[in-house]
Amino acid sequence: MSYFALPVLLAGWIAGLGVNYLADVLPRTRRFSRPVCRRCNQPWSSRAYLLMQRHTCGAARSLRTWIVQAVFLAAALALWLMPPKGLGFGLGLLLLTYLGVVFVIDLEERLILHPVSLAGVVLGGGIGLYLHGLRATLLGGLAGFGIMFFFYLLGVAFTRLRARRMRAAGLEPDDEEALGFGDVALSTVLGLTLGWPLIWFGLLLGILAGGAVSLLIVIILLVVRRYRRNALMVFIPYGPYFVLSAILLLYLPNWIIQAVPK
Repeated sequence: MSYFALPVLLAGWIAGLGVNYLADVLPRTRRFSRPVCRRCNQPWSSRAYLLMQRHTCGAARSLRTWIVQAVFLAAALALWLMPPKGLGFGLGLLLLTYLGVVFVIDLEERLILHPVSLAGVVLGGGIGLYLHGLRATLLGGLAGFGIMFFFYLLGVAFTRLRARRMRAAGLEPDDEEALGFGDVALSTVLGLTLGWPLIWFGLLLGILAGGAVSLLIVIILLVVRRYRRNALMVFIPYGPYFVLSAILLLYLPNWIIQAVPK
């Protein structure tokens, strides 16, 4: 491997550390703070955390930590070999790091945090202006907000209907939402980043992917004969699917073009 690849891999490793750090601390404290061991609830030492060592209580780093590091090493190398059009290596890795934070936190905690969304508005707006210009960026942001806000209102209505059905089934309703307002904020960020008209396709792709996975879960529940008990209680976070659709459109557009029937 060329020596020029070593700084690239180092950048990927640092990006992975950033994603892991933010996913570890933001859901707990909503601010930059010392990571805490989930087994003993004591802070990690800086050395042990950065070097991926065990905690003093003997706890090892989570599987997610190693997966994220491996993914970003591979992603950095791929971005170096095939820089995404318009973004280049540096901006492409920065945006991918942000999307990774959103993906991991929403997948683990089912949260899209407001500070993360605000940072995304700044980053996504800047990238959108650079790639598409002012008009397409603003229209993309407005479209992303408007489309997902409509589905958010539908989700509120569905949540109320679900609560009534759970009470009728003798179950205690919870506060789960089909779509949270964090999804609206994320779609706004992606709208700024993707611009108009690409945002509508990005949201459609994410919704279809989430629907396909939800259908698969329902089929599995039917097969194992647990649908009646669990179907009313399962929600799938949509943030990761929107993130994946944005990555496909920004980093792998040729895959989309080849998949669309001529």
